[in-house]
Amino acid sequence: MAQISPNKVVTITYDLSVTDENQEKVLVESAEADAPMVFLFGQSGLPEEFESQLSGKSAGDAFTFSLTPEQAYGDYDQQAVVDIPKNVFEIDGKIDEEMLQEGNFLPMSDNQGNHMQGKIVEIGADTVKMDFNHPLAGMVMHFDGKVAAVRDATKEELDHGHVHGEGGHHH
Repeated sequence: MAQISPNKVVTITYDLSVTDENQEKVLVESAEADAPMVFLFGQSGLPEEFESQLSGKSAGDAFTFSLTPEQAYGDYDQQAVVDIPKNVFEIDGKIDEEMLQEGNFLPMSDNQGNHMQGKIVEIGADTVKMDFNHPLAGMVMHFDGKVAAVRDATKEELDHGHVHGEGGHHH
């Protein structure tokens, strides 16, 4: 039976809870059997400790582990909350009011062309306050799940760096 190791395609189901300000576990995400998480182990972009916790497991194995902010997406960084001039969001001189809503996530890029997601937290008269922290930054994450399948990645998947087919990327 295949074990989780680099260059394996891994399929898991899980519940993800985070610890809230009252130290209670709150469920924030589930990956069920009808829509599992499928990723290329070692090239997933997931936190290193997340993959480390799954390493060596096989289909049918259960897992339960927690990740601290340092092991996952880091501490919440107040400097990643920035005001952006509203005119940056103009397209042909107009602002798309449906796009510019508090709570929306927008794809953005910095001065070096690096792509990132930003969450709109406040819309002012001349600026838009955006938060570029990962949504799980600063949180302790608790995973409880099961390995559904492990298989060798195809040459094409390895060349592209992601899973193709069911649960994966479609070109």
